Amino acid sequence: MPATHPTTDVLVVGAGVAGLACARDLLDAGLRVTVLEAGDGVGGRMRTDRVDGFTVDRGFQVFNTSYPQVKRRLALRGLRLRPFAPGVLVHTDEGRLRFSDPSRRPRTLPDLLPGRLASARDLLALGALSARDMLGPVGRIKRAGERTTRTALADAGFSEGFVERLFRPFLSGVFLEDELETSSRMFHLVWRSMLRGTLCLPAAGIGAVPTALTAALPAGTVRLESPVERLTDDGVLTADGTETPARAVVVATAAPQAAGLLPGLDVPAGRTVTTYYHAAPCSPLREPALLVDTRRRFLNTCVLSEVFTGYAPAGAALVATSVLGPDTEGREKEVREALDEAYDADTRTWDVLTVRTVRDALPAMPPPQPLSRNSRVGPGRYVCGDHRATGSVQGAMASGARAAREVLTDLGG
Repeated sequence: MPATHPTTDVLVVGAGVAGLACARDLLDAGLRVTVLEAGDGVGGRMRTDRVDGFTVDRGFQVFNTSYPQVKRRLALRGLRLRPFAPGVLVHTDEGRLRFSDPSRRPRTLPDLLPGRLASARDLLALGALSARDMLGPVGRIKRAGERTTRTALADAGFSEGFVERLFRPFLSGVFLEDELETSSRMFHLVWRSMLRGTLCLPAAGIGAVPTALTAALPAGTVRLESPVERLTDDGVLTADGTETPARAVVVATAAPQAAGLLPGLDVPAGRTVTTYYHAAPCSPLREPALLVDTRRRFLNTCVLSEVFTGYAPAGAALVATSVLGPDTEGREKEVREALDEAYDADTRTWDVLTVRTVRDALPAMPPPQPLSRNSRVGPGRYVCGDHRATGSVQGAMASGARAAREVLTDLGG
């Protein structure tokens, strides 16, 4: 405990959605909170920039309206959400196939006729799995035994061909891994959330989410461009040599930075993703659909200006395409060639607007995958983030909420 009385009860290091959620709960409980953010804006990996008149997120992301933490903390109307088309387009060697939820778009029912995307057996298995995940109690999923997603899909009765044609290319973009090695528990929870919610994007980009969380905090709570050098016995030492005391410190950074500030912290491996943003003279696909590739030359691609026209200036279209791993020499050329085929378009007229690589975009989640970990790592020391829960906005916010509860327990709040 510091020898002097701190002016702040809790210091939160990092202004991503986990840290912002934690700060909000602590403030609501009456504690004095300061959030220290190293960057020039809030959001962490959820940031949005304007590039030559285009709206560009720092890595392609989607927003799920069904997450409990999202519904609890955000006024969705204020985000001006724009939905993706329900389902997914699948580029195959036989052409483009559509997988969609006919309960949302009845006119797509013929796309699910046996023999097109799936056999009758696979469709029956899909209906049974989706009904259980969507309508059953969430506690059943959380208590279920764990295995890999690939094993779970086989046990559910899906043919290997259907898994390779739909689940593997689609889930590769969801979990940022292409071997279906993610925990089956995580798969079922994500599948449930997709069935019960809507995948969309804010009109101002994904950065609108942390901006809205920050707006709910008292002015001056978040201090930008305040990188923390290390934790001290009394609080933290920032890079400018200033020591700020506090009764408790919550580290709410990405996993590598958290491990650097909290030596000995066990963190999972991280998944890296690169998104290529192309400016096209016209839209290669006249719908706000996600397109995946059975040959897995890319994770997914979409025309963002079809999701919301304001993402691109008049007379142009914005195409976002994500791949696993970092940007390497020649990779954009390979991606462009794949897009030429997938969109049936001449991509030679497309310009590379920007390339965004996000390291540790998601934590690896193989089984066993705990849905939440304790935030308390020592006296007055706590940690939160999606790497302490599940790799999602829901997981990050829930981890921040858990850290706030444990801080309040220890401080008597």
